[in-house]
Amino acid sequence: METGETIETYPDDEPYPSRLILGWVSHRPLHVVVADDPVGNTLIVITAYEPNPALWESDFRRRRK
Repeated sequence: METGETIETYPDDEPYPSRLILGWVSHRPLHVVVADDPVGNTLIVITAYEPNPALWESDFRRRRK
C-alpha cells in the first residue's frame, strides 16, 4: 500500500471515496480497492485481486477498450 500507485479514483463512492491502487508482489501485479475515511484517518481495504491480463493493458494501469 505504501509503494502502490493510485490508477483510478471513485470520489462519489459511499460512504467514503475510494480508489484503485496498483502494486507489485514478487513481480506480479496486484490491484487493491481502498476507501479513505478522512475522519478516522483510516484506509479501508475493500478488495484485492490479481488483474486479468485480458482486461488490462500490459502495464496494468489502464483498462483495455
